[in-house]
Formats: sequence, structure tokens, C-alpha cells
Amino acid sequence: MSADTVSAGPLWAAMYHSVADPTDDPYRVTVSPDRLERQLRWLRRRGLTGVSMDRLLRARAEGRGAGLVGLTFDDGYADFLEQAVPLLRRYAFTATVFVLPGRLGGTNEWDSPGPRKPLLTADGIRAAARAGMEIGSHGLRHTDLTKADDAVLAADTARSRELLRELLGNLTGRHEVAGYCYPYGTVDARAIKAVRAAGYAYACAISPGPLTGVFALPRVHVGENDTGLRLHLKRRTHRWRREPVPAGEYAEYAAHTRRTGAAYADTWTATTT
Repeated sequence: MSADTVSAGPLWAAMYHSVADPTDDPYRVTVSPDRLERQLRWLRRRGLTGVSMDRLLRARAEGRGAGLVGLTFDDGYADFLEQAVPLLRRYAFTATVFVLPGRLGGTNEWDSPGPRKPLLTADGIRAAARAGMEIGSHGLRHTDLTKADDAVLAADTARSRELLRELLGNLTGRHEVAGYCYPYGTVDARAIKAVRAAGYAYACAISPGPLTGVFALPRVHVGENDTGLRLHLKRRTHRWRREPVPAGEYAEYAAHTRRTGAAYADTWTATTT
């Protein structure tokens, strides 16, 4: 399937978290490097290309991109750089990693009980960006926005974006951070309003239902148990389990990125074999 094929139905975006040994994984958010490679190989053999959310949305705005799959990694674990990036590069894929600028070099303290895992440092985030990955915000400290007061809501959206813009500087050829990902996948109209006001161009959720749109994009959880057969079934049933984004919102996204220069060029994929 060509990436230029006209797109139809809901966009398909995969939601990952940690890439490590999944033995101690009470929340089922860890996929082993071996399983991830098998999943990426499954995509490649079916003519599908894993890309950042920015590239997927830009393709949708142009009425194409049916052969593209959005790859997202939440929480910004250090193992994204250590384990995921080399595998993504092997298959000439890119992805979006949503990081926590309020916990740089910290751990996933919000997962309790559960194993503590290191998060990306500032240098690690810059290294991921240099490798061609899109950097997005996951808020400051992984706070459920639907339960946050106005001050926390503003910090988790606007302040986290400011910190990431400062961290990245002109490293990727642009100063903007286009994407936000709602911690825990929870979203309501108030959270969407705050994300829009903070200057983001899109935001990811999980199953936003009637709120589905460019600022509440649906995604499919992919984990250690997802073999090729399970991925095939998830892809086949996706159009019935998720609502499509209104077509006009893709055009709005394209206009926003042109106006602000927030889009990632994705040049690494285009120049690497």
C-alpha cells in the first residue's frame, strides 16, 4: 500500500510506552525490544510506514496517507532512546515521543505500585530529536487534566510547551512544539480548550468518543501480547471502534503549522535507507 493512497476512515495511531523487559509490568505498558521489532516488521511487510503524528496529520490534510501509521510513545522513558530509536531507524520509521519536562531524568512516580523506570534527560530528548523523532509534550508531571485546577492546567499545557521549546531551541530547525498528549488519555472540553490556547496544533488521547478531533485524536494501545494476528484484527476493527476526525480539522491543522512553522520536516526518513 502506498503512503500516497487516498486516506479513508479513522486515522490509525499506535500507542506505546516503555520498551524493555515486560516481566514486571502490572499496567501492561511495556513491550520488549524483540516484540517491538516484530511489530515494526509486520507493518513494513504490509507496505505500511510508521511515522510521527505530525507527518500523519499533514498527509491526511492532503487527502492521502492511507499507508501511514502514527507511532507514539508516551511518558518519555529513557528506553525510548536506548531501545526504540535504533529499531525505528532500522526500518526507516519515525515516531512521536511525548515527554515530561517537569520530570527530566526522573522516574515514573505516578505508577505505584510498579517498577520505577528512568525518564529521558534533556540531552536524551535532544538526541531523540536529532535522530528524526518528533518531540511532543505529555504535560509537566503526568497530571490528569480533567482533575486539575486552572493553575495546574495552564502549567501542564502552556508551561510544558515553553520548556520544551527552550530545550530544543533550533536543534530541529524550528522552535515550535506541535503536539500534546493527555496523561492517562483522559480528556474533556476544558482540557481541549487549554491545549488549543497553549498553541499546540494537535493532541492525542485514547478513546475520546464524541470529542474526537485534531485536539483529541484516538489511538490504539499496542503491547507485548500483540502478535501479527492481533495487530491485523485491531486494524480491521479500528474503523468501527474509533470515530473519524472531521475532515475540515485536518485542513485546520495544516493551516496552523504553515502559520506557526510547527511542522516537523521528517527529512531523516526521506534521506535514509
